[in-house]
Amino acid sequence: MARSYRFLHYDVFTDHLFGGNQLAVFLDGRGLSAETMQAVAKEMNFSETTFVLPPETPGTPGIDVRMRIFTPSEELPMAGHPTIGSTFALARSGVIARGREQFVFGLGIGPVPVSLTWAKDDLSFAWMTQPTPTFGDPIADPSGAAKALSLPSAAVAGTALPVQVVSCGVPFLFVPLTTRSAVDGASVNRDALDQLLGSENTSAHGVFVFSKQPGDDRATVYSRMFAPEIGVAEDPATGSASGPLGCYLVRHKAVAPEQAGAMLSLQGVKMGRPSHVHISIGLEKGEIASVRVGGEAVLAGEGTLYL
Repeated sequence: MARSYRFLHYDVFTDHLFGGNQLAVFLDGRGLSAETMQAVAKEMNFSETTFVLPPETPGTPGIDVRMRIFTPSEELPMAGHPTIGSTFALARSGVIARGREQFVFGLGIGPVPVSLTWAKDDLSFAWMTQPTPTFGDPIADPSGAAKALSLPSAAVAGTALPVQVVSCGVPFLFVPLTTRSAVDGASVNRDALDQLLGSENTSAHGVFVFSKQPGDDRATVYSRMFAPEIGVAEDPATGSASGPLGCYLVRHKAVAPEQAGAMLSLQGVKMGRPSHVHISIGLEKGEIASVRVGGEAVLAGEGTLYL
């Protein structure tokens, strides 16, 4: 006899339906093997699907739940919009008590704290804390990144910023572009991208492109993220890349220190799913001491899967 598994469908990093990044949250993943979780994520076909589980060791200090995160093709050790969206799902389902200000997920990278802000009885905003960054060496020939994105070399070289891998738990290749139109015009050349990542011997999970060209939306950067190697052709909102993005901007003085605590990445516009990803980088004596990524989420639906 088939067992039933309830899930909630959220749009994450948005305050309205049909924006942001879609997420399926399975509130009780007990009894599912990793292979079945992967098959379910492929069936849901969102950028990520999450499965909530009890802590691996009962009474694990400081961890409230274990959570596993899958793209349609592989499991991730950590991700941003799944953590934010799952926080909203657990608050709605009562696992997180109303008014609680802190909650800790056990992810593949270890404990990941989340801070919660409430509007009366409803969760209104969540911040996830990410590990402090690690920086790879800048890529010597940025023209390879331009080729991988089907763009002229000047679109990258004209920024005077490096092409570089940065990680706050999951590594991404960051490619600065001169204009928003260049960001919109980027198209992955898979062979060139594979060659670029292979030649640099990097384990980057995707390529994140952005421009600091000002717009009328108060965004610090305008961005897109491509990760075809993990089954995500383009991601509408990428929280696990947004922490490293903030660190990159601070490290290379692309934002002033007084702006580091309140940055905004506008992502997903080209896909028709605009996403507002908030980034807060804490500095101590000029060094990066804390990394947080936050946002809102909206319930889009719910359902039951029979397995």
